[in-house]
Amino acid sequence: MSIRGDTLDRLVIPDETTVEEHDLVTDGDIIIGGQSTVEFGVRGRSVIAGERTVFGGSIESTDDCRLDMWCDVHGNVLVGADAYIGERARIGGQLVVSGDLDIGDEVDIEKGFEASGWIIIRNPMPTIVFLFLYLSHLLRLGEEEAAAEVANEFLGEQDDALVIPRGSHVSDDMWRVSTPGVIGNGCRLHGNIRAASLTVGEDNDVFGSLRTKRCITIGKGTRIHGDVTTRHGTVTVAEGAEVLGDISCGDLDLHDRATIDGAIRASGEMSITNDSIHETM
Repeated sequence: MSIRGDTLDRLVIPDETTVEEHDLVTDGDIIIGGQSTVEFGVRGRSVIAGERTVFGGSIESTDDCRLDMWCDVHGNVLVGADAYIGERARIGGQLVVSGDLDIGDEVDIEKGFEASGWIIIRNPMPTIVFLFLYLSHLLRLGEEEAAAEVANEFLGEQDDALVIPRGSHVSDDMWRVSTPGVIGNGCRLHGNIRAASLTVGEDNDVFGSLRTKRCITIGKGTRIHGDVTTRHGTVTVAEGAEVLGDISCGDLDLHDRATIDGAIRASGEMSITNDSIHETM
């Protein structure tokens, strides 16, 4: 993803992301825009959350954790390196930090905290606001290499980061975002997914329906346990993919070795393809 773009301009679910009981689990970083609700607990490398983000469970990060002001975590926060907790944040369980703790005023930690390193009490600028102001300044100066280094230090490699856009709602029943969405390969997800558009990679299991305003692409070997619906866009279903529900769309591009268990409603053109033939109906 270009650092000239907005890092939070789409939902990104990296390869091998899973929902395990009540936790959202990924090997990479987790980046969540402000004023979002994530009813899961989360487990990943670094966790960064914007202001007023609500977590329905615990946070476990093997590296740093940065929670901006007014964040509300219903469970514990367990941090493998350093932590920044913004002012007036609330943690319903215990805070355990293996490194340094940078904490704002009026933070409520119901079951106490432990920090192995330095503890600093102050109210710096929220992490995500500071990061993008700093990146914008570097880019205006033409320091693109320096900006890339800063982005990688804070956000890790974009290819393996789980990104939830600002103002989203994620739960076991529903993933609701107003931006486009991209799902990697080998994921196992629960909940209906609502987005502006969706690209779903290969060999995924999605236990819910897909609904967008624009296009939906379903990769090889992916199984959708629900309906696939788009108002105006094209639905593309690759070889070996399965939709265990209905498809409603404008145009449909269907591989002849894909499986659709329900009804197909295409208001526009329907194409059936294989490796050598493209047939239009």
